Amino acid sequence: MKLAGAQANGYFAKPDPNSTGILIYGADAMRVALKRQQLLKALIGDKGEEEMRLTRIPAAELRKDPAMLLDAIKAIGFFPGPRAAFVEDANENTAETIIAALKDWQAGDAQIIVSAGALKPTSKLRKAFEGHKSALAVGIYDNPPTRDEIETSLREAGVTAPDRAVMDMLTDLARALDPGDFRQTLEKISLYKHGDNTPLTAEDIVANAPTSTEADVDDVLLVVGDGRAADIGPVMRKLQAQGVTAVTLCIGAMRHFRSLHRAAVDTSGRPQIWGPNRDKMLAQARNWGPAKLETALTVLTDTDLALRSAGQHAPAMALVERAFIRLAMLAAR
Repeated sequence: MKLAGAQANGYFAKPDPNSTGILIYGADAMRVALKRQQLLKALIGDKGEEEMRLTRIPAAELRKDPAMLLDAIKAIGFFPGPRAAFVEDANENTAETIIAALKDWQAGDAQIIVSAGALKPTSKLRKAFEGHKSALAVGIYDNPPTRDEIETSLREAGVTAPDRAVMDMLTDLARALDPGDFRQTLEKISLYKHGDNTPLTAEDIVANAPTSTEADVDDVLLVVGDGRAADIGPVMRKLQAQGVTAVTLCIGAMRHFRSLHRAAVDTSGRPQIWGPNRDKMLAQARNWGPAKLETALTVLTDTDLALRSAGQHAPAMALVERAFIRLAMLAAR
């Protein structure tokens, strides 16, 4: 059977303990892993692995020893409760072994949980789970998380769902971050709100949203964005002495000015900028405007191409510094 949308999300939260198993597949390994973790936690509980009710089988090992899966689903556990045999990173090379285990499965056996990358509709693995009367197949795609999924994540993190405005802000953050980063942010928020029963606020989100790991790089980018050309040289020399490379600066600048451009063209009233520099960056976005920011991105793209060019002999840091000065002068116009 094939599940999708709200039906799939509901199953991940409350799986059927009598099911034969489930195939979770998708191109984004992190999204697949998070759904698989949610399912296993709901199925076997927090102590399932500790009580040896979960058998992990990497696909590479299953190819070497095809009997591993059948042995795992037929094994009798020492502790009561649902059991699961989890095959990780499955593909068509392990399809026949997994399909054989599906056919041999009987009531009381451990559930067969399989994770895989992107699978075509013609995949033997997909067809086997989709066509099975008591097994399921769920495709995980790169769609932004739904409001229900975010509320579920909040509950799991022990955070009470906020009002609509703050929830909208959290939804925007979920769309801007990778799934793993968003999950870590929720865990950080849950620790931040530990013992605090007041509703989650926008300030709480900003305080816990991920920021760049290169704080010094952020500093020079704020200088550039403010149009302070005279301050760029001293900051660049300091960064160079600390070992920061020209490529790192260029990548950071591209990220910074893309964020400014997104904020400048935003029409929702909720620009997707996060971290302690949010107010400064929003002010920069207003001051620059979309047209000048597009020019800035062109300058940075040309600089990035020059840094990667085999025929470029000028010092890399000098190229980046010149680009930053051009941008600062553009901001000051």
